[in-house]
Amino acid sequence: MLQPIIWLLLYGQLFQKVVELPGFHAISYIDFLTPGVVIMTALFSSGWTGMGLIREIDRGTLDRFLVSPLNRSALIAGRLCQVAFITIVQSAILLVLGLLLGARYAGGTGGIAVLLVCAILVAVPIGALSSALALAVRKEESVIGASNFILLPLTFLSPVFMASALMPGWMRIVARFNPVNWSVEAARGALQAETDWNLVLSRCGFLIVLAIASMWIASTRRNTRSSPDAAFAAARKRGTAAEESPAELRRRPRSRPCTCRSGAPACTRSRTPCTPTA
Repeated sequence: MLQPIIWLLLYGQLFQKVVELPGFHAISYIDFLTPGVVIMTALFSSGWTGMGLIREIDRGTLDRFLVSPLNRSALIAGRLCQVAFITIVQSAILLVLGLLLGARYAGGTGGIAVLLVCAILVAVPIGALSSALALAVRKEESVIGASNFILLPLTFLSPVFMASALMPGWMRIVARFNPVNWSVEAARGALQAETDWNLVLSRCGFLIVLAIASMWIASTRRNTRSSPDAAFAAARKRGTAAEESPAELRRRPRSRPCTCRSGAPACTRSRTPCTPTA
């Protein structure tokens, strides 16, 4: 959280004269920068989601969940809900700081709400893909390397710090397919006094499709090392496993309810004691 605050404080002062360049189309650079820093913070914060998942794997916490009958998609969904909550808190702090630095949000409350939605819509798919990568590689070094390799280009191939009109032609072409660019354009558009809702809704639609696809990839990621039986074996080595493995529970015949009449021989079909009935 300290890094985006520094960006907002220093970049807002260092590049405040950039708005005088022809084609920038902004009155105040702090107005221009604040939505970009909010989106960038959501991007990098969610990009480290896989790190927490790897720590849970190393501690055996995830193995206990996998042994249980809990749906695997619920594990991913719960983690992404945490990502969304953290994104809202961080975005609120940056918006207040931007306001103190002189930023003005002409879009009002509605524009700020759209900005928060855009931040969540860029954080959820990145967090889901980071979780899927963590389940695949299970190494912190690999997740760190992949995050830096992907997130930094996504940031600089978007209008976070510079207007799209002043970017090189090839960068503008690449930015059309960049989810960070979609989020920044929608957020800035919603904060304008005259909002182009066609642009905002179209960019939000792209982000929603990406979020759904990323969540599906994360929840259906198959890895033999994260299957319930493999998780039970890992938990047994640590002495934290249950008495029966998931495979044994599947092979065990289900006990059927049994009632015994008075004077009748004891019923042997059920593992549970049989209560005589009249």
